Amino acid sequence: MTSEKNRTSDLNDTLLARTLLAVRGKKLFTHAALILFGLAMLYPLLWMISSALKPEEVIFREQGLIPTSFTLENFSNGWNAMRHSFGHYFLNSAIITAGAVVGNLFACSLAAYAFARLEFPLKRFWFALMLGSIMLPLHVVIVPQYILFSEIGWLNTFLPLIAPKFLATDAFFIFLMVQFIRTLPRDLDEAALIDGAGHWRVFSRIIIPLSMPALATTAIFTFIWTWNDFLSQLIFLTDPDMHTVPIALRHFLDSTGESSWGPMFAMSVLSLGPIFGFFLAGQKYLVRGIATSGLK
Repeated sequence: MTSEKNRTSDLNDTLLARTLLAVRGKKLFTHAALILFGLAMLYPLLWMISSALKPEEVIFREQGLIPTSFTLENFSNGWNAMRHSFGHYFLNSAIITAGAVVGNLFACSLAAYAFARLEFPLKRFWFALMLGSIMLPLHVVIVPQYILFSEIGWLNTFLPLIAPKFLATDAFFIFLMVQFIRTLPRDLDEAALIDGAGHWRVFSRIIIPLSMPALATTAIFTFIWTWNDFLSQLIFLTDPDMHTVPIALRHFLDSTGESSWGPMFAMSVLSLGPIFGFFLAGQKYLVRGIATSGLK
């Protein structure tokens, strides 16, 4: 009887050890796969940084990421390669991006409060229409927008890229904030309304402070999408003095084969700095906003 119990105990120990070994093997395989996937995703970025630090004539000859010869000449050449220094294009991009961020935060939060808290005729219809506009590609509306802005004389100004943001034209961010505001307890604003507060005070004193994760998510995505936008800025800004970073980077490429690859990679590295800085500054709010708002 005792020997049978010992055999059963040994068998259980063996099964437990095999199960633990299988779990550890699965975790090890998962981690290895994720590391390889991460390296594959980072390789283009690392290659671009490496190329920016190499002499231009060896960029496409050396396949390794570590430069055999190191130079910062690409940065100085790229910064002064055009009529204006590259800082001029950084400033243009910064003005457009800051205007777009402020516009989206202001207008989209107001529209979201209206859809989430107020009652008005055809509310469901307007909300469905707003959601339907998410599916419209940019290429469908860019021609009517160009004609409209041309008629009112806004071409070659920053207004076509900033003014629509103050009219709540980004439906995705409205939907994001609507879903977040709906998670906030209605008791808070109902108590404020009973105490005599108006909707503006409820919006500014209660809803906005509690919606920081959704607002941060909106600000980060608006910053990244506007900073990297090429098509809209190329269409509305034809004057070289108004060009932005994405358009200025395009000037380093030439269809005749005279492309300046080294300076272009160097300025591309610099152009990533504001994006990484803004993302890292609001990363914790971004994760919290996605976890608690409309993407669930």
